[in-house]
This record gives sequence, C-alpha cells and structure tokens, in this order.
Amino acid sequence: MALNSKIPAGPLESKWKTYKSTCKLVNPANKRSLEIIVVGTGLAGASAAASLGEMGYKVKAFCFQDSPRRAHSIAAQGGINAAKNYQNDGDSTYRLFYDTIKGGDYRSREGNVYRLAEVSANIIDQCVAQGVPFAREYGGLLSNRSFGGTQVQRTFYAAGQTGQQLLIGAYQGLERQISLGNVEMYARHEMLEVVKIDGRARGIIARNLVTGELERHFGHAVLLCTGGYGNVFYLSTNAMGSNVTAAWKAHKQGAYFGNPCFTQIHPTCIPVSGDHQSKLTLMSESLRNDGRIWVPKAKGDNRKATDIPEEERDYYLERRYPAFGNLVPRDVASRAAKERCDAGFGVGSSKMAVYLDFASAIMRYGKVEAHKQGLGGADKDAIYKMGKDVVKEKYGNLFDMYAKITGENPYEVPMRIYPAVHYTMGGLWVDYELMTTVPGLYALGEANFSDHGANRLGASALMQGLADGYFVIPYTLGNNLADDIRTKAIATDHPAFVQAEKDVNDRINKLMSIKGTESVESFHKRLGKIMWDKCGMGRNAKGLSEAVTEIRALKNEFWSNVRIPGDIKEYNPELDKAGRVADFIELGELMCKDALERNESCGGHFREESQTEDGEALRDDEKYMYVAAWEYKGESQFEMHKETLDYEVVHPSARSYK
Repeated sequence: MALNSKIPAGPLESKWKTYKSTCKLVNPANKRSLEIIVVGTGLAGASAAASLGEMGYKVKAFCFQDSPRRAHSIAAQGGINAAKNYQNDGDSTYRLFYDTIKGGDYRSREGNVYRLAEVSANIIDQCVAQGVPFAREYGGLLSNRSFGGTQVQRTFYAAGQTGQQLLIGAYQGLERQISLGNVEMYARHEMLEVVKIDGRARGIIARNLVTGELERHFGHAVLLCTGGYGNVFYLSTNAMGSNVTAAWKAHKQGAYFGNPCFTQIHPTCIPVSGDHQSKLTLMSESLRNDGRIWVPKAKGDNRKATDIPEEERDYYLERRYPAFGNLVPRDVASRAAKERCDAGFGVGSSKMAVYLDFASAIMRYGKVEAHKQGLGGADKDAIYKMGKDVVKEKYGNLFDMYAKITGENPYEVPMRIYPAVHYTMGGLWVDYELMTTVPGLYALGEANFSDHGANRLGASALMQGLADGYFVIPYTLGNNLADDIRTKAIATDHPAFVQAEKDVNDRINKLMSIKGTESVESFHKRLGKIMWDKCGMGRNAKGLSEAVTEIRALKNEFWSNVRIPGDIKEYNPELDKAGRVADFIELGELMCKDALERNESCGGHFREESQTEDGEALRDDEKYMYVAAWEYKGESQFEMHKETLDYEVVHPSARSYK
C-alpha cells in the first residue's frame, strides 16, 4: 500500500490555511447523528472530546483510570511552547518550526511541523481563557522561560506543574460537555480491540476493569489518544499504567507503526537507586535554565560536591556546546551524561549520575534582589536567602519532590541526575489529517509519530497534544465524516462486533489458563532490561540482533509460564497488566528490528557504528531520509514501508549546538 501523507499543495506557510478554507464540512444537524469514540483522556483526548462535543457530535470517551484527571499528561512539569515572541527576542512561527525540525534531526514532515508551530499561539489564548494559571511577570504579562534546543524564551509554564494545570483546563471543558449530555464518559474501561466493518474502523471492544465484562461500542470514527509506550523499558518516567495496548491492537488491525525505535531518553531524572524500583522520577528540563551540569575533573573523586572547588569541576555541556550550554536538546545532553559516567567521572554511590547545581543561580538571583531592595552591602548569607526565595518561587515543587525522594536538600547540595526513558517520538503512522492507514481510525498526541522526528524538544509534547485535540482534529475529522453522513449507527450485534469480542475473550481466557509460576511483573522487568541494555541510549547491530532473539524466547516463556491470580469477571489489575506486558513484548521485538534496519544515528536513535570522531550522531541522509512505517503481517512478521521525507524549505545539515 502506497503511503499518502495528504500534505496540501502550495507554500508551506499557507498549507493549513488553505486546508481549513477548502475542507468539507458537516452541518450541525448531521453532527448530532454522528458518533465518535475517543480512547484516552489526557491532553489530546480530553481536548478532542471536549471540542467535538461542543461542535455537536455524539462522543463517547474512554479511560482506564478512575478519572480523566489521572491521565499521565498531569505529570508534565516544565511548560508548553508557543511562538508568541512576548520576550521580543526574535521568535516567530518559522523559528519554532525550524527548531522543531532541527531538534528532531531532520526526520519529521515539514507540513505537519509548520502547522504545529502555527497553531501554538492559539493554544495559549485558549488556555488563558479557560483560566489556566500560567506564571506571570511582575507587571501581569505572561512569563516565558527557555528549554533545550532553542535560543529564545518561548515556554509558558505554571510553576513545575504545567501539565496538571493544562489537563484541568481540558478536563473542565470535557466535564461541561458530559454534563450537557454531548459526551458519555466511560472511566475504568480499557480498549482491547478495534472493530472494522468493510475496511473502516467502526467501533471498539472495551473491558470494564471493575466487573471484567466486555462491551461493544459503535462509532463512525475512532480516535486513539492513548499516549506513548516508554514503559516497554519497564523503568521510565511514565505513569505505571501507561501502555501501548490500544495502539498495538490498532497496529494488528492494519494501522502502520511509524519509527518505533525513536524513543526519548530525558537527561534530568533522579537516578536508579536499586532493583526494588518500578518507576523513575523526572526533574523538569526547566531546571536547566538555572542549574549547571557538572562532574569532577578527576576520575573517581569521592569528595562531597560542596568540597570540590570550582577549578576542579568540569561543566562539560558548557565546555562542549558553548552556543547552547546546558540547554542543548535532550538526546545530546543524555549522551553526554552517559559518556562522562562511562568514562569514570560519574558521581554518587552508583557512579551513574552527574550533578545539577543551583548554587550560582541562587547567588545571582540574590544579588538582583539585593539591588532591587537597595541593599548593596548585603552579606553573603542575606544574598543567599533572597536568592533561595526566588528559586523556590520558580521551582519549589520540584525541589520539594527531589528532597522527599532522595533525603537531600537541593538548595544546599547539587541534585544528582541521570538520563531515563521519558517519551516516544514513534507511534502510529498518520497522514496530515491524523488518520492512520485504517480509514476512520485516527491517532492524536504522543500516540502518533508525526511531529517530533527522532528527538522531541522539551515543552513540545503538551503543545502537540493540545494542537491535535483543539485545533486540528475538529477540521480533519469533519472533512472525512462529510462523506459518512448517510451511514446510520451500526448495531453492535453485527458479525464484526461478535467476532471481535470473541477474539478478545479467547485471549483473556488463554492468559488465565496458563497458570504458570512467574509473575507478570518479573516478565516486564526482564523485557525492560533487554530493551535498556540493547535498544537504549547506545545501540549496535550485535546487541539488537541478540535482543530480537531474547525477546522471542521471553515471549514463548511468558505464554507458557506466566501466573495471573484472581478471576476474569472481577477487578483484576494483574490480568490487566498481563495483557499490556504481552503487547509490550511484541512491540519490543519490532522496536529492535526498526533500530537494526536504521543503520544511522539520528536524534535519540544512536547507532554506535555511526558516529563522528567526537562521538556525535552521524546521520545518513542518502539512505535513511524516510519514515519507517511497519505493517503487521502475522506472528513476529513485519513489513517496512517507506515514506520519503521531502524538505522544500529547510535544508538538512549536520546538527550543531556548539
């Protein structure tokens, strides 16, 4: 099947305007008879469900959590990008577009990325109107800060809990539509199958996680807003429940999977402390605005950080990348931290950490405060106290979180950080309209592959989720549903629904019948170790080939020896988790195959065979300037289709942040 990205013709800056002006519309009366299913209620799902409900569609929204507010979007800390140029520092729609394309190492579509940059400004207006409490300057104007991979300040934020505030904004819009009867909410329901009729997505099979009952739901279109698959690595910053199941079911029903090996390792996370851990904690990228990253210049230096004098510290990002310093993109910062630790300069008991130090920022802010208050002769302690208050206002909740988890006071000693799995740029392949290769099936937000190439810039996930839900899908969905207005709701006793439910039921029964000796958790942990060691920050042909073999063996063992307690027709989180881990195992194999096929380094995908003399990623544009879109062909069988990436405006060059 030839991939058609459906990018509109014409100049880049007018593609989206032209599309909006010429797309087909559905009149209000017809909208009332069209049913839409939205799976997932994070930023993309909640904003899409609220917007479509407001427009008059009949919407059903599903989440596996007990409330839409528990979606993992709530954990986002640092901020959301938008090309408002409030700081008058040279930002523009084009610059946000360019930074995103360059940050993604020239592996994303120009058309989609420009549209994202274009609608970014609308998102801020929408959220302010909802009452999202963005940080403001002394005079009342919205405040901005910097994030990695940029030289302007374009990130809007609400302390260190931006995701929470944005999600509550989308959630209140969703709840309003629920109260008006335009959206029907199904919490504690997990989608376990896409139902296709005559080749189109026409509904889902969902499991009520409280009773264990399977349910059939019809929709004229199905929107998957189910987030990323970082938990394939077991340890990640994702919520424990985050999973690939909805996207994987879609993949097995014919939706191509785009660039599955493009995963993001976030440079600033609290390091692993032992085998007992089941989750890692992010320390927001916003901390790199003021925190300086360093290691001792001497190998194996065991002195306390505060005892190491300035001249014996290596601020390695500032040394290697003077133009961007500590604000290089995530993939660059992560690899640099790994390189220092692997070379023997790591800190802490595990020696797998680097320092993130706020001492100079505290003193800098303190001096500014002293001047403001006319205290030119203030002593060091007074300056420190004033500076600490400023830092506390900016990052207080993050510092408190760090102190609770580590027992150390980051105002007095540097934080210890190390990279961890955080986000997935890969996802279901979609065209310009966000439709997958299955007609009527859409993927929004982190669930699709579309906007971030091989590396996402910080503060762009929230931007993409809300752009897709509030400003893109209301147009593109209508363009396709305009041809579907004569289709009446299909009864769920249709043979396709009956068969889909039977398939789901058979799989659940098969899982429960194994009655082995090993827990679901232990299989997940073993998968995570294979993935992190062989498909993590550094990848090579030998390791990836071994990983494919090991994952296949793990899959056989899982299906013959997993132990799931409890029963099917009850609340059974172990059964829920077993289905998710089974899907992760299959996805892990595809990720390793994709990484093996892509014998170049780009963004977060670092093939050790393909690097420059100084250890930077070395792209091969001649061979790999494409999106790898994988089609499921049966058990462990996948076929790759290529979507060639054409750059008409930006000219790909070697990324340099020096």
